[in-house]
Amino acid sequence: MTRKAAIIGGGVIGGGWAARFLLNGWDVGVFDPDPEAERKIAAVMANARLALPALSDVPMPAEGKLTFHGTIGEAVEGAEYVQESVSERIELKQKVYAQLQQSNPGVLIGSSTSGFKASDLQKSSVAPENIIVAHPFNPVYLLPLSEISGSPANPPAVVEKTVEIMKAIGMFPLVIRHEIDAFIGNRFLEAVWREALWMLKDGIATTEEIDEAIRMGFGLRWGQMGLFETYRIAGGEAGMRHFMAQFGPALKWPWTKLMDVPEFNDELVELVSSQSDAQSGKYGIRELERIRDRNLVGFLRALKERDWGAGKVLKAHDERRAEVFHAEMQKGLDTGAKSTPLVMYQGQVLPGWIDYNGHMTESRYYFVNSETVDNFLRMIGAGMDYVAAGHSFYSVETHIRHLGEARLGDQLRGELQIISADEKRFRSFVRIMKGDTCVATVEQLCLHVDMKAGKTVPAAAEVWAKLEAIAKAHAGLPLPEGAGRAVGQKRE
Repeated sequence: MTRKAAIIGGGVIGGGWAARFLLNGWDVGVFDPDPEAERKIAAVMANARLALPALSDVPMPAEGKLTFHGTIGEAVEGAEYVQESVSERIELKQKVYAQLQQSNPGVLIGSSTSGFKASDLQKSSVAPENIIVAHPFNPVYLLPLSEISGSPANPPAVVEKTVEIMKAIGMFPLVIRHEIDAFIGNRFLEAVWREALWMLKDGIATTEEIDEAIRMGFGLRWGQMGLFETYRIAGGEAGMRHFMAQFGPALKWPWTKLMDVPEFNDELVELVSSQSDAQSGKYGIRELERIRDRNLVGFLRALKERDWGAGKVLKAHDERRAEVFHAEMQKGLDTGAKSTPLVMYQGQVLPGWIDYNGHMTESRYYFVNSETVDNFLRMIGAGMDYVAAGHSFYSVETHIRHLGEARLGDQLRGELQIISADEKRFRSFVRIMKGDTCVATVEQLCLHVDMKAGKTVPAAAEVWAKLEAIAKAHAGLPLPEGAGRAVGQKRE
């Protein structure tokens, strides 16, 4: 059954939440009185559809249904969760909660507020226990952190449900121990922001120079190790104790103006905005968003490959969805082998897959075939546990034909047909499809090997039984066009 979330407020943050839920298979109802809301969310969705699937190595669920509504009551109908992202005016937020709880009593409401405590948001509510802070960071559809902050009015079950929902859409829910204004992330950012404004106002550095200091240095460290782990390393072999002994006295030095705030006036606004426009004004906002997203995807995928930091969250989310995907494939096999090619892979063409011609590079066609065949092997019981026990299928011959073009962001699927099989080998034919268009075919011969003995042997009985059932079901299919074709052979 499809789950539904309601989004109240469709600005940058609300649009990001909508994209996050939709691309994870939830239906989303949106309420925003702004007549431009649909256009703005469409722009966010266009960026999100390019970026978020690029982080996943398993099929994304079918995108949920997006609907826009003229009232809060219509938007929240049937929703199990609401994400409120209206302006930072507490009286407006409380008015919205009253309407939500009247329309859908008992619904869980998470607020995107940047600084209000849950206990402040809950005042005057008929059901304060169902209002909680779920504070994200922009872009919501890529960055996994969601700061979960409740009050004594929130029972543990409400906190746990909020955590479960955040995990279901691939986020990292960080539950804050005690209520505090602005939570953890924004308090830290506020300290950096104040220092930056003073350095700007005092003529120490420009906006560009301050940004360079972050992105060329410690910002890269923070993105994968945070603050304390970074400083622990800075202490050398003696660790954090040595670092504290070495740099602790600096806490008493007059380095910072954290307790003092520059006057917020037109002069400061003009100073910041003029330098910022000069720094990156040659790019439009949407273009900057796409540049940001491509960079974040690259960083996050690097962390994912190493199972580290935010990449650990992405990998865990993939693993949860992979279990569902493989269970569905296995269920289909258990109910009888199908006499149709098997869809064993679905994925998106990523930025790193593109060659100098702007097309998907050759090695990635082999990668898609490999993922397709690997998923098939898992389905018949020859996955990594089977390999760990000493047996595997080795590819010994492969033939690829390029029939079309795949470009950045294209959605591909791998359809596998077994042409022939016996206890020691199988011959597969994979069509790499872009919609209804076949962009490549890959024919492959795989042998079953005892890895310790280094020789071909019959597959385990249970593996061969599943492979044989599929081979028999596929025996009635026409031989695929191009199967057995030699390199350079003229097409008919």
